[in-house]
Amino acid sequence: MNSLPQLRFSSRLHGRLFLYLPPRMATPVTTATAAATAAPTRSYAGPMVLMTCLFFLFGAVTNFNDVLMPYLKDVCQLTDFQSTAVQSAFFGAYFLMSLPAGFVLKKLGYQRGIVVGLLVMAGGALLFIPAANSREFALFLTALAVLGAGITVLQVAANPYVSVLGPARGAAARVSVVGVANNFGGSLSPLVGALVLFGGSVALKARLAALPLAERLSQESQLVKGPYLGLAAFLVVLAAVFFFLKLPDIDSIPEEQAEEARPLAAARQSALSFPHLVLGIGAIFVYVGVEVGLGSFLIRYGESQGIQHLSGFTQSLVRGLNVATNFVGVLFGQSPSPIDTTAGFTKAVGAVLVSSYWFGSLVGRVVGIPLLLRFHNRALLVAVCAAGVALVGASVLSQGETALWLIVLCGLCNSIMWPVIFPLAITGLGHFTKQGSSYLIMAIVGGALLPPLMGFIATHGGGLRVAFAVPALCYAYLLYYAMSGYRVR
Repeated sequence: MNSLPQLRFSSRLHGRLFLYLPPRMATPVTTATAAATAAPTRSYAGPMVLMTCLFFLFGAVTNFNDVLMPYLKDVCQLTDFQSTAVQSAFFGAYFLMSLPAGFVLKKLGYQRGIVVGLLVMAGGALLFIPAANSREFALFLTALAVLGAGITVLQVAANPYVSVLGPARGAAARVSVVGVANNFGGSLSPLVGALVLFGGSVALKARLAALPLAERLSQESQLVKGPYLGLAAFLVVLAAVFFFLKLPDIDSIPEEQAEEARPLAAARQSALSFPHLVLGIGAIFVYVGVEVGLGSFLIRYGESQGIQHLSGFTQSLVRGLNVATNFVGVLFGQSPSPIDTTAGFTKAVGAVLVSSYWFGSLVGRVVGIPLLLRFHNRALLVAVCAAGVALVGASVLSQGETALWLIVLCGLCNSIMWPVIFPLAITGLGHFTKQGSSYLIMAIVGGALLPPLMGFIATHGGGLRVAFAVPALCYAYLLYYAMSGYRVR
């Protein structure tokens, strides 16, 4: 990636940002635009289908961790703080692998880099087999780290590939499609996780409950094998498809170059000389951290509420989604596993709320696209950040299901943060745009660091209710960035 001409990268990057710009700015009038218009029309439908599958996979694998974390807490007998290492191992790979991933893509190219990323992910998925057999938490973390390393390579390759896979005027539609696929995968995987890890027949649950603790945990640890064996097989097949198919060369795709004035960049020594970028790195860090932290602790937060009776709405939602999930499970040979909603809040019920949290992000993404084109992006960012502070604060002061549903609603707030914060942070960077973008991607490590902070506070500082002050403070910082920190100076 580093060998690409700077102007070319800048053009690609701005192709990604057309999703967030008003229609009148979406297609700059340049000589390159006219040339691209005159060029023969190429179809990228096939490659876009494959890219959409990849983004669906990103969301599904990432959000499965929200169910895996409480599962491993029980199977490996961990504290809240220890269980957050699940997210640290996975998201830490973004920080450690971002630069090596760029080197891999530089040497192998985008298509072969995607193949490598898929195979690394498959290797990580297969490591869950010995981890389940040994019930060693360290081996589970190793598997997650390898899985995260593979997905980092894929993210670094797939994002720029999608942005230039066709004319720039269609970039908004392409980014929208893969973004919705990402959220859709992230909404489904907690439901599947609940079915496989917390479900099972009544007879199976009764049999496991009657076993001595060590034997019960040993048998429950085997439940994780199925999903990750299936994932490994799917990844290998997908890698073979990417290896043998001829995809468009990213360097041969016509690009539309945007003319930009860069007076500020000429007087700076590095991307970090821009205060608004430094503050933007912090914004991405806390945004990813709060999004992952809320999803990761939603089940544990529900358990801490001591809910003995669920409302009619929650019971209907759980039963309805459970029926749909069981139907899909039966198609893949799973036995129907109804969720008991009469026993109050359980991990299986919590998994449905986790899925609802991520589904809220999907709905917010779909609804947010036209809103971002119609209204001032920064004003919308101010609104959702303020709403985030209010929702988390109200949740901490509430009890029972009300406290849980207030956190679920935060998914709506999170949906438009990345597409607004990222372009604000790179505004005016000029030839430092590539460098600044790399720092922003590395800031995804917030997903590895803030959940453990919440877990530490929950374990040693007063429980989960106190720990939820962390996401409230994160939203407050994001509100500051939306109101003042974004300014280029």
